[in-house]
Amino acid sequence: MQSCEISSDSTDDPLSRALHRHRQPRIVVIGAGLAGLAATKTLLENGFTNVTVLEASDRIGGRVQSIQHGKTTLELGATWIHGANGNPIYHLAEENGLLEHTTEEERSVGRISLYAKNGVAHYQTNNGKRIPKDLVEEFSDLYNEVYELTQEFFQNGKPVGAESQNSVGIFTRDVLRKKIMLDPYDSESTKKLKLSMLQQYLKVESCESSSPSMDEVSLSEFGEWTEIPGAHHVIPVGFIKVVEILAQDIPSRVLHLSKPVRRIHWNCSSQDAEEIADQADHNQDQRPSPSPVCVECEDAECLLADHVIVTASLGFLKKAHETLFSPGLPQDKAQAIQKLGISTTDKIFLEFAEPFWSPECNSIQFVWEDEAQLESQAYPEELWYRKICSFDVLYPPERYGHMLSGWICGEEALRMERCDDETVAEICTELLRQFTGNQNIPKPRRILRSSWGSNPYIRGSYSFTQVGSSGRDVERLAEPLPYIKNTKAPPLQVLFAGEATHRKYYSTTHGALLSGQREANRLIELYQYSFGAETTKPNI
Repeated sequence: MQSCEISSDSTDDPLSRALHRHRQPRIVVIGAGLAGLAATKTLLENGFTNVTVLEASDRIGGRVQSIQHGKTTLELGATWIHGANGNPIYHLAEENGLLEHTTEEERSVGRISLYAKNGVAHYQTNNGKRIPKDLVEEFSDLYNEVYELTQEFFQNGKPVGAESQNSVGIFTRDVLRKKIMLDPYDSESTKKLKLSMLQQYLKVESCESSSPSMDEVSLSEFGEWTEIPGAHHVIPVGFIKVVEILAQDIPSRVLHLSKPVRRIHWNCSSQDAEEIADQADHNQDQRPSPSPVCVECEDAECLLADHVIVTASLGFLKKAHETLFSPGLPQDKAQAIQKLGISTTDKIFLEFAEPFWSPECNSIQFVWEDEAQLESQAYPEELWYRKICSFDVLYPPERYGHMLSGWICGEEALRMERCDDETVAEICTELLRQFTGNQNIPKPRRILRSSWGSNPYIRGSYSFTQVGSSGRDVERLAEPLPYIKNTKAPPLQVLFAGEATHRKYYSTTHGALLSGQREANRLIELYQYSFGAETTKPNI
């Protein structure tokens, strides 16, 4: 397939061509997750009619995947609306009645991965003993103090010491270990227990950050992620309803499922685009007008476009960007993709006929006492289960029945994905028996789990700022191509959206939605139509 590249002296500008020919700009959106749907919805509402959405999988939603389970819904992907005040996802859900059945207990202001703010977390050791509640609270206060310190490096411009290697995990472990060991009132056994709890807390933090280990999260950048004020909300009818609301006014002719893209040819001259289209099945009734972009699909169909909005996940871009773009991405954008981090956080749902946990228990946290001095949370392949940090109790039982949700992240999550259901169910049952000391816990009657790492079109859960990366890399990833601001060059040929392209709200659903709207607005501004002017139709 021919490579395309336009000279900077070219006058083959899609904006001027469109204005001259009085036609709609052709826009292709790759991906029908929150970012892609938000971009498409915004464009259509502002009068752009020649929009095509290509989704590789057989469903919309991307990393939102709600599974019907009896009368309730389980979330394999996005679960919580993080914050309410000014959160577009929250307002969309609230305005459409999606939170009517959200209980007060589900409006959590604490740990973001708990299903109920009420109740007590049971910290259990691998020796089957429960750690006293007052000791847990004492350690939790200490941990939270150090967590606040990790935020100060970015927020206050505090210099990072060389001993931390700019790592959240190394810094947290070192500071807490010193505080614990210098406590004159604790016995040696209590100190060991607190050190073991530290490892468990870091596993939870890794799951929430979707990092293999907090050692890989950048200390200098950790505080840039911005939390929206307000509680975390669960959507009882399913997070997929938010996706469906975004998609409801998108005509079926616009949305194409099971349509993976092989290559995006950009900066094409008119001759290049036509040659590429001739080699593929461009499937257009009339001879195509000149276009700087040609989107080549796996089924050999070729779509000519003026603009393409790429909403592929960072994990997919890491794997495929070298072959996905022709010509290849500029070196600094490719480096940004490699430097930013993404890993896998998976859930393991276990359904039981009856609860073996007490009514006040909202989660079972696994504390391995033999990990007190552990320096790395990377485990041998056969010990992948040690990365399971906890099982949360799904609440309320009237909705979910007797269900637990386990958490695992990193390479160990990928190893879990390669196991069959029976193996995972057996291992989880043995862990629950070991940590609770209750050998009578039966095997779950059903298991359901996510597999985001092995999904070929996603390859991970969500992004984080890896050691060596910064918010500047996020901005570089988000910057449209070509970079050159030359009126003779076709503008905004390739635009990028998705949670990993939002500097403040990466890793969130609202970050994904806002990024899609952001890229749509670039095109609206290019064609000089104000955002939100639903009655305005482009006359171009």
